[in-house]
Amino acid sequence: MADVAIEFDGVVAGYQDFMILNDLSFKARRGAVSLLLGPNGAGKSTVLKTLFGLLKVRQGKILLDGEDLTGASSRQLLGRGIAFVPQGRNLFGELTAWQNLELGGITLGMKTTRERIPEILDLFPRVRERLHSQASALSGGEQKQLEIGRALLLRPKVLLIDEPSIGLSPLVVADVFRLLRKLADQGTTVLMVEQNVKSALKIADEAIALESGHCVLQTAAAALLDDPHIERLFLGGAHAASPSVPLVTPSFAA
Repeated sequence: MADVAIEFDGVVAGYQDFMILNDLSFKARRGAVSLLLGPNGAGKSTVLKTLFGLLKVRQGKILLDGEDLTGASSRQLLGRGIAFVPQGRNLFGELTAWQNLELGGITLGMKTTRERIPEILDLFPRVRERLHSQASALSGGEQKQLEIGRALLLRPKVLLIDEPSIGLSPLVVADVFRLLRKLADQGTTVLMVEQNVKSALKIADEAIALESGHCVLQTAAAALLDDPHIERLFLGGAHAASPSVPLVTPSFAA
């Protein structure tokens, strides 16, 4: 358990009376990139929203570093080092890139935020060039980099990121993926959802496949890269994956 950062233990969650996650259990390692995959509606984005306190846990529990954080608010989770970059564009379009970064550090205080902004701009030089432009005037790639940079201001222990490649050019996607890999190598736990599965598997440490809100496969990402069943795994029928792929990563075997 020493290497476990995130644990879902029998979690049931969803929207009003419609449950998406159904007795979901899995563990994500500290300092690793864990990729959630599965067909549309499998519950991938719901995992991130539930972990970040945006959806209520109806049953089960969620643990961070062994501590039960079930029911914690998003603000409380931010304070515990969890940052979330949701799907789509989530910026204040009428404000400048600089002002969006300042708002991202609102829980830090202005002095600390302004001290940290330069390190974010070192990661995203294109954002530095557009620092005083309205966020709505930035390209899709620049906006996504700004969103990620805003989350990284908090120096999170855990980064949740949903579909980072949507609307981005291949070059920008490659840069984002390299950054996620670098963050994990430096100790950040990354839990991501990504439609570009094969590219994401190349920088991920492990894959967690969902189907109908259940975890049906957890294994090393490298084990799936050349697996002939990967297309079927992504589109559905994860339980039908190659018998050579273990159902649980060895480090988390009971």
